[in-house]
Amino acid sequence: MSTYAARLAALREQLKSDRLDGFVVPLTDEHMSEYVGSYAQRLAWLTGFQGSAGSAVVLPEQAAIFVDGRYTLQVRAQVDGEHWSYQSVPETSIADWLKANAPQGARIGYDPWLHTRDWVEKAREALADKGAELVPVRRNPVDAVWADKPEPSRARLIVHSDSLAGRSSAAKRQEMADWLKSQKADSAVLAALDSIAWTLNVRGQDVEHTPVALSFAVVHADGTADLFVDSEKVGPDVRQHLGNGVRLHERHAFEPWLAGQGGKVVAVDPERSVAAIFGALDKAGAKVIARRDPSVLPKAIKNEVEIAGHRAAQARDGAALSRFLHWLSVEAPKGGVDELGAAAKLHALRQACGDLRDLSFDTISGAGPNGAIVHYRVTEETNRPLERDSLYLVDSGGQYPDGTTDVTRTVAIGTPSAEMRDRFTRVLKGHVGVARAIFPDGTRGSQLDSLARQYLWQAGLDYAHGTGHGVGSFLSVHEGPQRISPAGSGQPGGDEPLRAGMILSNEPGYYKTGAYGIRVENLVLVVAREIEGAERKMLGFETLTFAPIDRALIETGMLSPGERNWIDRYHAKVLEVVGPQLEGEVRAWLEAQCAPL
Repeated sequence: MSTYAARLAALREQLKSDRLDGFVVPLTDEHMSEYVGSYAQRLAWLTGFQGSAGSAVVLPEQAAIFVDGRYTLQVRAQVDGEHWSYQSVPETSIADWLKANAPQGARIGYDPWLHTRDWVEKAREALADKGAELVPVRRNPVDAVWADKPEPSRARLIVHSDSLAGRSSAAKRQEMADWLKSQKADSAVLAALDSIAWTLNVRGQDVEHTPVALSFAVVHADGTADLFVDSEKVGPDVRQHLGNGVRLHERHAFEPWLAGQGGKVVAVDPERSVAAIFGALDKAGAKVIARRDPSVLPKAIKNEVEIAGHRAAQARDGAALSRFLHWLSVEAPKGGVDELGAAAKLHALRQACGDLRDLSFDTISGAGPNGAIVHYRVTEETNRPLERDSLYLVDSGGQYPDGTTDVTRTVAIGTPSAEMRDRFTRVLKGHVGVARAIFPDGTRGSQLDSLARQYLWQAGLDYAHGTGHGVGSFLSVHEGPQRISPAGSGQPGGDEPLRAGMILSNEPGYYKTGAYGIRVENLVLVVAREIEGAERKMLGFETLTFAPIDRALIETGMLSPGERNWIDRYHAKVLEVVGPQLEGEVRAWLEAQCAPL
């Protein structure tokens, strides 16, 4: 029996002893995080799936794993189809699957610290139709059978200085206090880790690639706050930084605090807070009002200091990536470069450029057919050489104190085929279409998404992921609420109005299963556009990422004069920003790469 089959069997035995007929295993933590600490990687431990989004359901005779289109190939490669059925989200929801497959009268368990209240209500309704019930558990049965489960990180918090944040924590809390008064509320629960980090101007080291600390916080209508975090994680520097306006408590004291809020009006974000928080407040007799976390929008709209920091981080990052692309142009055609080696080289070059605190996610280093796996993660088992006359896709980023980066380049190793050049140019035209867009204030990301896809659609092609996600300031590489994605795609945020100061990715792609993947990604800043005679306030994008685009893949005859002009101006800017940081052969190579088409 394989390791994962044994783990599934052990969980089924545990469910029997817990008098449960099934259990739901999401990939998240008590903060509804996308990226989670090793202690919360229950889905990976149980199934082998290494992606960053997914869920599973275990019944006595069946088990299913639910992923979206980004992971269609990956889940089949990593999860045994003999024991698990593959379900595609949003076409099939967990609630719908349970409704179809749960036994009559079944007791299906869930951990109320790992699901939203909305999910619980929908699943409960679906099961009621089968005469089945959804049962909250006090102890997660996966934890009961996970013998060597890691402990949560004990790393210390880090002060994020006002000189990098652009605003003091006191000023941010006062703005929230004013909002709470307008809502006639006493306090707001902050459960999302990046919200807490942003509000208090602290960072952490508890989640790989995301500088956050495991904690809960509550902001009050008088501008003070309570922070629930293990005391061993808080040094004298952080205590002094937080000051008298922030009271410190152990993290395990959060649930008892909720139980003491009878008679209070408490704002809780239904999207970013788990069902257990709502349940504890309801039980205490508090009046709970569902409101979006008050840090979400101000965190997304970067201030001038954050924008300046981001530009500085991007300039350093662009130099590291340009050095890497030069190295690749010399070494890859010789043979001997593989995915792991390329990812390690890029990491080393980022470290050499100074002040790198971490990668912003695991580098996607995909050669040939592995590039077609949208969120591919190279391992010793999957590692491929970069072969001649193939494509190599590298999606990577860094965490710097002044900014978070995320950039994808697709590179021809040797001579690309005519089809590769055609597909790459269609993706590039879509990227340029988004980058050049001018749109009225109030436009949603979903309204811009088709600009990226239109040239692929003309050839009967598409891609199964959003075109853009928000990005934090030395925080989450995927930050809401804004996105560029199809309306109703199951990816939240496509309907959030874009506002000046927001940072997003611009990353259309194309993936040919078993052959190659293509993606062109830069980060962009939403900026005001002054147009003579305009009757409305207009917005556009300023591109923030600077690294050359592979000329060998551009079919120039497919470009309009406006698109060629944009690419030439972009490359001129790359040379202006990155060129002064390079010397010798690398500088000469960059000049050649950035020459006009």
